[in-house]
Amino acid sequence: MDELILEPARAWLPGWAEGPATLAAALLIALVLHWLLMHVAGRIARRSEGLDTGIVTCAGQPLRLLFMVAAFIAVLPALDLGTKSEEVVRRVLALAVPGLLGWLAIRFLKTVRGIVEHRSDISVRDNLRARRRRTRVAILYRVAVILVGVVTLCFMLMTIPSVRAVGLTLFASAGIAGLAVAAAAQPALKNLIAGIQLAFTEPIRIDDVVIVEGEWGRIEEIRLTYVVVRVWDDRRLVVPVSKFLENSFQNWTRQSADLLGTVFLHVDPTVDVPPIREKLMELVKAHPLWDGRVAVLQVTEARPEAVELRALVSARDAGEAFDLRCDVRERLLAYIRDTQPHALPRSRTEWVEAGDENASRHSFMFPGESRGPEGRKSWAPAFAGEQDRDVGDR
Repeated sequence: MDELILEPARAWLPGWAEGPATLAAALLIALVLHWLLMHVAGRIARRSEGLDTGIVTCAGQPLRLLFMVAAFIAVLPALDLGTKSEEVVRRVLALAVPGLLGWLAIRFLKTVRGIVEHRSDISVRDNLRARRRRTRVAILYRVAVILVGVVTLCFMLMTIPSVRAVGLTLFASAGIAGLAVAAAAQPALKNLIAGIQLAFTEPIRIDDVVIVEGEWGRIEEIRLTYVVVRVWDDRRLVVPVSKFLENSFQNWTRQSADLLGTVFLHVDPTVDVPPIREKLMELVKAHPLWDGRVAVLQVTEARPEAVELRALVSARDAGEAFDLRCDVRERLLAYIRDTQPHALPRSRTEWVEAGDENASRHSFMFPGESRGPEGRKSWAPAFAGEQDRDVGDR
């Protein structure tokens, strides 16, 4: 480098300007080489279908600084800085090289994560593969960033001779120290390992619909040590990762987002069921939220005071299933009220008036209604005419 840059200029450069001129020329050459490299790489990326231009762009700044540091190191002996000054500058540059390489690696990982997320659209209906890719990339990205940071820090420290000697000494006694650190950091390590395991076993994925801690929500974010669940009322539930591996929970979208919604109706035993079944089919066929898979009405229980009707309807995801159930419930109740008012749930009571054992009077009373000794009506909490048994009702 000295012969290439200084020899042609020594005839006209003053002695004090040789060092700065050498450094400036070296940096200029480094910048030109960097520009040529990025230009060629950019053209290759634009022509290649498998290579994204974002990967080339993310390497721009770290590589520019690496080229400049390499040029500085190359001309350092020709700068005549003095022994002590040159040693200090050399150590600073030696620290900069692994730091810039680590920065380049992290930018590369971040760009790859962004590319995968951009190509994995979870807003579409059939998004199982997209959610799987996003979940794995989110977890592995954080693991890789931690590893890159640790390795970069180790290489930076190993460039310092005194720290290198201390590190070798500590490495010899790392067994006992490692046991102590592992015992102290057991909860954090447990969740960290669970986070890595979560990326491959996939009990949950990004945007999965789950019921955890009795709350219905969607997986909004998966970190290395915790998971953020967005509850239906926009609250956020923060759950340790290990909880999803050690405890049971409901995942409504484990294989697909399709769900069956259940609507229970309690009606009088005199109800005429076939017209209600026909009405259900009429409702769902005209409903935009029904996916066309399942629509059935069955009598699932019969008691002296009421019978239980169960309507099953299917939808494309949990949100649409909930809205469809609510709509079907409302319209079926209105249909029964308008066409079969006698089928509304009621209680039958027979009593004998005081002093007249042969006389009896029959009356119909609604659930919760009762009569006192003097025949006056009183009310107690009535059972609901419709009851939902699905966990996770909003």
